[in-house]
Amino acid sequence: MSPVQSYRQLLALTGPLYVLIAFLGRLPLAMSQIAALLAVSGATGSYAAGGVTAGALAVSNAVGAPIAGSLTDRVGQRPVLVVQSVVGTLGLFALAALTWAHEPGQPWWPLPATAAVAGAFVPQIGTMARVRWRPISAAATDADPRVMDAAFSYEGAADEASFVLGPALVGVIVAITAPVTSLVVAALLLGAFGTWFALHPTVTLVGAAPAGPAHAARLLTPALLVLAGTQLGIGMVFGSIQTGTSVLATQAGQPGLTGLLHALLGIGSVLAGLAVVALPESVGQVRRLRIFTLALVVLALPLLLVFSIGTLSVALLCLGVAVAPSMITTFTLAERSTPPRRLGAAMTTLAAMTGTGYALGAALAGQLADLGGYRPAFAVTVIATIVAACLAWSGSLTVRRAVAAARTQQPGADRADAPADSPDLTRR
Repeated sequence: MSPVQSYRQLLALTGPLYVLIAFLGRLPLAMSQIAALLAVSGATGSYAAGGVTAGALAVSNAVGAPIAGSLTDRVGQRPVLVVQSVVGTLGLFALAALTWAHEPGQPWWPLPATAAVAGAFVPQIGTMARVRWRPISAAATDADPRVMDAAFSYEGAADEASFVLGPALVGVIVAITAPVTSLVVAALLLGAFGTWFALHPTVTLVGAAPAGPAHAARLLTPALLVLAGTQLGIGMVFGSIQTGTSVLATQAGQPGLTGLLHALLGIGSVLAGLAVVALPESVGQVRRLRIFTLALVVLALPLLLVFSIGTLSVALLCLGVAVAPSMITTFTLAERSTPPRRLGAAMTTLAAMTGTGYALGAALAGQLADLGGYRPAFAVTVIATIVAACLAWSGSLTVRRAVAAARTQQPGADRADAPADSPDLTRR
């Protein structure tokens, strides 16, 4: 199939409404960190308070995501996502209310505490959507096997697009009204589309794990550890890039361009992610991971030579070409090497490692930037890509064996998992 045919068949499996719901449902996660940073900083007059609040939200989400993913493997997605959406919505509303009511001179510790509770419950809609595609395609008897490549290519691009659109939406809201409004909008989106995603008919295709050995399958295999480490490196790329970009833009006297510059990384990444499905099947997933992570290293090196906003713009746009393909491949390999009944935990573990890498990369780049400006911050980016590439190359045999073992041990598992009376998903 051509890429257009692949995406057309993908949309035909569920209807475009499901894809729209899943995309809008992931925006609150993309908005919440920067919304908390801006709202709390503005209310308290302290960048430290804003940074701690945003960090508390991010860290608690990274910790809570694998726990929630494991629960979805045990009891199914619907009850877990409903609870997450409702409690996460209330948590963001509470953070907005406390921020709005904060008076100068008051202690600000309740704000990061509330943000931590909210962050722990904001669901990873993108990872849960990835888990659904295999049973969705298995329920359709006429689905082409390559539709799963299209599904993971789309999900990787959608994640990147959400982390471009989410902060941009926060920026528009802050420019029009008070910063705390961005938290309210994030809460409303989560309450509406997070809950809708949790209740969509596709959720019935991802049931609870049966009792017995199937659920006892090992999660932290050597293959998943290799992929998680690779995602940690990619996450460090995001964090260090954002820090270095902010420093360069500030030194150039245009700090307001930071968000737009960072969006260039996402634009290149989205376009490349959508194009991954066009690669021939002869280029296997393990080989793709080696190629894409090596491309990350090569395309990150020019960051050490940037000297202006213009040169940085070109470097970021080019680097983005390797980001989404690398992420798409790690998630695809995790899906192919993980027992189906541990897939929710595996996917959320990779997402958590991305967030952890983001925080680690931002922290390291920030410390080095204080010492030497934007160039040492971008050096962290280059080191992060080297870490990801080294893990991808050294662990390729381990991952390939895990994929082959999973294929051998579970023949026909995809269709066996699909209920005979699968609902007509395109009508909802």
